[in-house]
Amino acid sequence: MPSTIADFYAGRSVFVTGGTGFMGKVLLEKLLRSCPDIATIYMLVRPKKGDDPKSRVEKLLASKLFDLVREKQPDVAEKVKLIAGDLMEPDLGISAEDHTRLADNVSIVFHSAATVRFDETLRVAMRMNVVAVQMMLQLCYKLPKLEAFVHVSTAYAYCDRNYIAESVYDPPVLPDKLLESMEWMDDDLVDAMTPKLIHPRPNTYTFTKALAEHVILEAAENLPCCIVRPSIVGAICREPIKGWVDNFKGPAGLVIAIGKGLLRVILGNSLGVADVIPVDLAINMMIAAAWHTATERPAKMPVYNCTTGQLNKVTWGELGLLSQKALAKNPLDDAIRIPHLTLTTNSYWHAVNNWFSQTLPAGALDMYRQITGKSPIFMKIQDRVDKSASSLRFFTMHQWTFANDNVLALQDRLSPEDHEDFNFDATQIEWPSYLENYCLGTKLFALKEDMSDMPKAKQALQR
Repeated sequence: MPSTIADFYAGRSVFVTGGTGFMGKVLLEKLLRSCPDIATIYMLVRPKKGDDPKSRVEKLLASKLFDLVREKQPDVAEKVKLIAGDLMEPDLGISAEDHTRLADNVSIVFHSAATVRFDETLRVAMRMNVVAVQMMLQLCYKLPKLEAFVHVSTAYAYCDRNYIAESVYDPPVLPDKLLESMEWMDDDLVDAMTPKLIHPRPNTYTFTKALAEHVILEAAENLPCCIVRPSIVGAICREPIKGWVDNFKGPAGLVIAIGKGLLRVILGNSLGVADVIPVDLAINMMIAAAWHTATERPAKMPVYNCTTGQLNKVTWGELGLLSQKALAKNPLDDAIRIPHLTLTTNSYWHAVNNWFSQTLPAGALDMYRQITGKSPIFMKIQDRVDKSASSLRFFTMHQWTFANDNVLALQDRLSPEDHEDFNFDATQIEWPSYLENYCLGTKLFALKEDMSDMPKAKQALQR
């Protein structure tokens, strides 16, 4: 029996923002592979001087992630069309001609483009995460064939609460009021007021994501919208390539720092839930959410908490231990010592441990490099590692309860074929094997290290 979801996408055209990002690439691959009769996928990309759109598509699809797609559909590049644009530009920087192309063809929109930098200035975060959403919705009003608009938010948009329902809460401030106020402020004033304004949220990312949800809720009265809220997005769990990850953000950055022997202590609760969602599960949920929104047209805008903590819990302590085992089995190249990680909720003990186990060794290594005529590098690297770990501190020190009724209801609506092809069942994740594949994927795809060097890497750790 054919897939109901694949049948739905057959002959339809999709518009994707954020298509060159981590989640966007996996979304593109999944749509092309599992919905082979999809008409066209339009992707919003920033224009690059002297870069031919066709060559950019071919370069993107040449990635190992798309091996299965190219094998089954050699001419798959013909289905991917680039739309030049920019979230920071008026009307997203999309030309009148491309507006017409989208209006004539697109019926499904996936909006995942955003700035995910935790240290982004409020002005830039508002522009990319709120104003861009407003412009996307204005575009959607001009798409006569529109059947579903899927907005990718974050499970931590309301991290000021302990329990997070699958609904949109009142915003901390009305988006338009804030934007209006910021028009007469210079950057220094905006930066000065930011900490107080976003409190108790830890960063501008979660703050602006909450405001964006309010914008979408208002638009949902006239547009078929839904919101998917992934928690901490991790490497691929099942397909097409177990462990695939191509960036150093989130858990991948921690894995690399631990594996290289640079990160030894984290301020975090070892018993707290590490709510990691594999990227392929999140993408499958997004695709299914669009299908459900388009075919059922629910009276109330659906919100999906795309999380694992309530269904298949793994703690930060367990994640750390499993990662250490995986990194000992498949060590990273040029590791300076055996991977080890300590978690503590005591800030004083963390500071002492951090100095002795990270800062002091980094200084000693730099001193040795200088004596041998080399430039010091380890203190700079250590500073970056410390800043990265610090940006995650709010999430390693706190935990949340996420409602998942809508997720489970959506799961129940899937046919047996769709359960297999578009699986987002978090209970099926086997954390030990997932984290082993995650660590190996970080080595192979993010760091691009060669497996042939593994004996040398293992020998180096045993010294």
